[in-house]
Amino acid sequence: MRLTWVQPEDLLPHQLIQSRAEGVDVADVEARWRAAGGITDAPASGASDEPAPAELRSLARELMDELDRRAPARPEPVVPEVPVLKGADDLEQRMLNAWLGRAAGNLLGKPVEKIPRAGIREILETSGQWPLTQYITAVGVPDEVQQRWPWNRRSKPTSLREVIDGMPEDDDLNFAILALQLLERHGSALTTEDVAQAWLNDLPAGRVFTAERVAYRNLLEGVEPDRAAVVGNPFREWIGAQIRTDAYGWAHPGDRSAAARIALVDARLSHTGAGVDGALWVAAISAAALVVDDPREAAVAGLDVIAADGAIARAVHFGLALADAELDDALDALHNEYGDLHWVHAVNNTALTAYALTAPTFADAVGRAVMGGWDTDSAGATVGAVFGAVRGVPAEWSAPLDNRLATSLPGMNQIAISELAARTVEVARGGV
Repeated sequence: MRLTWVQPEDLLPHQLIQSRAEGVDVADVEARWRAAGGITDAPASGASDEPAPAELRSLARELMDELDRRAPARPEPVVPEVPVLKGADDLEQRMLNAWLGRAAGNLLGKPVEKIPRAGIREILETSGQWPLTQYITAVGVPDEVQQRWPWNRRSKPTSLREVIDGMPEDDDLNFAILALQLLERHGSALTTEDVAQAWLNDLPAGRVFTAERVAYRNLLEGVEPDRAAVVGNPFREWIGAQIRTDAYGWAHPGDRSAAARIALVDARLSHTGAGVDGALWVAAISAAALVVDDPREAAVAGLDVIAADGAIARAVHFGLALADAELDDALDALHNEYGDLHWVHAVNNTALTAYALTAPTFADAVGRAVMGGWDTDSAGATVGAVFGAVRGVPAEWSAPLDNRLATSLPGMNQIAISELAARTVEVARGGV
């Protein structure tokens, strides 16, 4: 069995990339690895084809530890106090649309997750689905195209238009539900240790990925929650924390600072740097989306809680600046600027999310997020949640969800989406 995202020989190439991005000199480490026969090409899907010999795996562990020791100091962000936004008073409807939009956008991206932009375009163009404005279908996609770009293995049976039967399980929705449960149990007293305990109690290890899987492993090995993000974790600036914080914003309508503060408690378990900033931005735009009247306004409002000179803020501005560009020109610009990053990185997906939020309709917005070809289901989920909360979710997107959601969280499988929304409203009105 080739377990993804945790084997030392697979982590080290990613750690070299991340350390280099943080300004660490890795030349000697890379040279030792190459001299021993190690491969520096980072596996895009989390695992190389063959396990490394015992000696090489041992060296990978040693070099991972060395790079951890060289990591620069990582000051924790301080969330500023910013004004509470006032606006619409239709909280119940907006909350329901936020949950529905998150599910719909996620579902749109699931069949093509891990397929690059070129493959997504070929699938859609050859079947008359470009530009994408509805759930993806296999109908009309030539056999040779499906062979060249196979559907996501896990999602194909549940996520193509012709087989949708409610919202299938996905980590993007598992984490939203878990965040709601954490708020119900702990409110504003939530700690990072509480989040860690909830993961171990309620999330199967196979349902977490990249930085979360490394942090989960660290917790099982006795690493304290406040260090789980920085021990052997090359994915600490990827998108994982960003997909976990919508509900913290929904629990604080208009209150971006409160949303970001509690999102930070969660995000720091597995992420640092841009990974944390992305999570705070999503929490803040989710809070804003419940009261403002323009998705772009929500995207801009989220900038107030993160560092103005950070990579996430720059990515948001870059994406928003493409608002008037033609679709192909915008996607080209995004890939020219950020195409060197892994498809699950926080920065490129943030830029794509910001661009998608400038779309005129819900269908256009989630379609852009998926056509961008990075983390299709996660970007689609965030865009769908924000756009949905602000502008609503059309019936053709919400009806196939059948108001129910699959999850492996104990006691929550097939829960009504309307129940999740009602419970979130209750938390929000309880003043968490």
